[in-house]
Amino acid sequence: MNGLVKKFKSIFDPSSPEAELLERIDPKKLPRHIAVIMDGNGRWAKQRKLPRVAGHRAGIKAVRAVVEAAARLPISVLTLYAFSAENWKRPRSEVSTLMNLLKNYIRKELSTIQKNGIRFLTIGRIDELPQSVQKELRFAEEETRGNKGTKMVVALNYSGRLELVDAFNQLLKEGVPYPISEDNIEKSLYTVGLPDPDLMIRTSGEMRVSNFLLWQIAYAEIYVTEVLWPDFREIHLLKAILEFQQRERRYGGLRFTSFDNVQ
Repeated sequence: MNGLVKKFKSIFDPSSPEAELLERIDPKKLPRHIAVIMDGNGRWAKQRKLPRVAGHRAGIKAVRAVVEAAARLPISVLTLYAFSAENWKRPRSEVSTLMNLLKNYIRKELSTIQKNGIRFLTIGRIDELPQSVQKELRFAEEETRGNKGTKMVVALNYSGRLELVDAFNQLLKEGVPYPISEDNIEKSLYTVGLPDPDLMIRTSGEMRVSNFLLWQIAYAEIYVTEVLWPDFREIHLLKAILEFQQRERRYGGLRFTSFDNVQ
């Protein structure tokens, strides 16, 4: 029994498929940063002849499972794409429900986040969210500021293109001289101080990145699963990590294993 199985023994039976996957995963070769496009809530609800909001509510269970699993492994950074800048185009009732679900999640899960030593962070144009949502987000960020475990980054009112627009405007505001370097840009991104994603997971089988972390995923391994987000659980996360460890990462050059730290 390896160390990962011991960490999860209170959740999984030693003979479970999850435990078998944990035995195969090398704890020394975990991705530092996993980014997740949580897609398929609407389709999940439609398959069950339920309103779309039912899919969003069901998706909270998946968030809970993945966040706690990431903390146990541990994964240094887990970024979840929760609400895109384009999502404002959805019906007002759906947007309102999503905002309320977000507030309720923070209130109900903050104690568990604290227990697991998780630090809660957000990226995106947060100042454009409703004031009540901003208040909850700021509270969670402040309460978890001293936690040293997994960084749980929630992308809200986020757009990869808008992030680059904001970065360039910040550089202009600061008067950064020509020519602009990659280092200049990276220091102006929402994700400054965080490693780029090593692994990006997309649920629901869609083969696109949906304007998510466009700069940061330049060399990320992309893993697509047909599983709809509300059905995504620990076993699916473990499958993605196992496949990540089996890939070769070349970075445009010679052979690298998936866990090499390329600067």
